[in-house]
Amino acid sequence: MSDRYSNDFNAQVRYRVAANAATKNGILAAATNYQGIRELPRVFSVELQQGSVTNQKHSGRCWMFSGLNTLRYEIMHKLGLDDLELSQAYLFFWDKLERSNFYLEEIINTVDAPIDDRLFQMINLDPVGDGGWWGMFRNLVKKYGVIPKSAYPESANSEDSDALDRYLGQKLRSDAAELRSRHAAGRSADGLRSLKETMLDEVYRILCISLGEPPKTFDFVARAKPDDAKDTEKDASASGTRTDGFVAGKLIEARGITPLEFMERYCPVNVDDYVDVLNTPATSAPLGHKYRLAHDGNVVGGSDMDVVNVEMDALRNGVVKQIQDGHPVWFSCDCLQFSLRKEGVFDEKTVDVQDLFDVDYPLDKGQRVDYMISSGNHAMTITGVDLDQEGRPDRWKIENSWGAEPGDKGYFVMSDAWFAQYVYDAAVRKEYLDEATLAVDRQEPIDIMPWEPLYRITRCD
Repeated sequence: MSDRYSNDFNAQVRYRVAANAATKNGILAAATNYQGIRELPRVFSVELQQGSVTNQKHSGRCWMFSGLNTLRYEIMHKLGLDDLELSQAYLFFWDKLERSNFYLEEIINTVDAPIDDRLFQMINLDPVGDGGWWGMFRNLVKKYGVIPKSAYPESANSEDSDALDRYLGQKLRSDAAELRSRHAAGRSADGLRSLKETMLDEVYRILCISLGEPPKTFDFVARAKPDDAKDTEKDASASGTRTDGFVAGKLIEARGITPLEFMERYCPVNVDDYVDVLNTPATSAPLGHKYRLAHDGNVVGGSDMDVVNVEMDALRNGVVKQIQDGHPVWFSCDCLQFSLRKEGVFDEKTVDVQDLFDVDYPLDKGQRVDYMISSGNHAMTITGVDLDQEGRPDRWKIENSWGAEPGDKGYFVMSDAWFAQYVYDAAVRKEYLDEATLAVDRQEPIDIMPWEPLYRITRCD
């Protein structure tokens, strides 16, 4: 058989040429179609002006970066700031503490399960990893607020979280074993939760040593840019004029403010006004239903991890309306499929592995979910769209969180064809959704267990 396969391969000159290109340059470079890149120019009919590009570095906090990028845009434009970066490390600290509590509660709730129980094994798979999604972000900012990055900057262990995740995860699993041992010895549920509080004290210590203790209050001082010449003249007397003619904008100052007060005072949007709209036409999770990810979350007592699974047109139209109205969009996708990181491109036509290998990839979006080929593994922010003469999108401007080096100064371009196939969900404000989607959102959710295919779609890292 292998002789026959060899004959088939060597009979085609194009296969040998493809092998030369791929072995020398790598599959993605060899598959790159220059025509596809030329058909995705980086100009957009609707484009939001965001601040400087952020960088999650060696951590799985994309969902957190994307969420904060959507909020900082709103704060910047409310206050008239040129730039603002919110502290990702701040939410990272509280997410780790909350997840530790969530995990230990799950252990207490399954304390009678045998060690080979399927749910118990899934709970222990990754108790305190970095990955997350919109529902978790919503829970964190509602409970802890947000702060500028200057008030709580990055640390070595937020930028590279491997060691923290490893040793915190090991400590929590040790705590889980102790809780189960105490239960077997007759300790009540109340007694286990009392012991859990002592365990969380140790978790807090680990986090403070690794990340630094987050501030309870901080000072916020910023200078708005002048809106126009009239504002410039008005601000001159208060702010002073430099010898070169520069006039500063209005001073924004808040001393001793708490993170929740900062969120309430300066963020003009309510995270509860967003719906996590999903498009996953899978046999395992039919469209037209609301789903709840059981045993998933980060804040005990927080909002359920719900998604509304609808047709792609409903998701796409909501995103377009939100962008047109001047608001960026948090979304998740499978960033590993048909993408070029260095060039900053998401497009099947550009990354033409079908022609390189001379094979087909015939499965549709739903089948890729059912067969666990594809998952929502990365969250980013949509900050622009190009609409054709009929108002339909043909490409999207994507703000990533991988720093300024890849793409166009950190920004990627995504074809609408790729959007339809590999974008899974987006946080869209209710006012931009059609009534049919809102009706699905009002449904009682169907529980999805951790081993079901849909569960993999929502966790981005």
